Amino acid sequence: MRGWFARFMAGRYGSDRLSRVLSIAALVVLLLALILNSVSPVAGTILWWVALVVIGVSYFRMFSRNIAKRAEENRRFVAFEQKLKSRFSSWKNRLSQRKTHRFFRCPKCSQQVRTPRGKGKIKITCPRCGEVFVRNS
Repeated sequence: MRGWFARFMAGRYGSDRLSRVLSIAALVVLLLALILNSVSPVAGTILWWVALVVIGVSYFRMFSRNIAKRAEENRRFVAFEQKLKSRFSSWKNRLSQRKTHRFFRCPKCSQQVRTPRGKGKIKITCPRCGEVFVRNS
């Protein structure tokens, strides 16, 4: 059986990050469909079909022979995922520093500038464009 599957998968794309995320998303939607089916059968049925479509897309990607196209899809997904992670990371850092620092945007270039709290009126120089502006920290 193992040899048959290895021969079957030869020349096919296989699993990658996007396929795994799609499979997990389909599982979550299936669980929601099961829970929601007792409350609203129509919504549960719709979610059930959505989960089946997502599983189908995931398996289509895994069994595809167009490796270049699937690799490009995965590369774009990973780039999008990194962008999201970096945005949430910066929000988390800003949230942890909110008691000791204030954050302002430069009126000229919109660069975010961090200043210490409780210093009164201060002159802030933008590190990107050199614009000087006054804010109350």
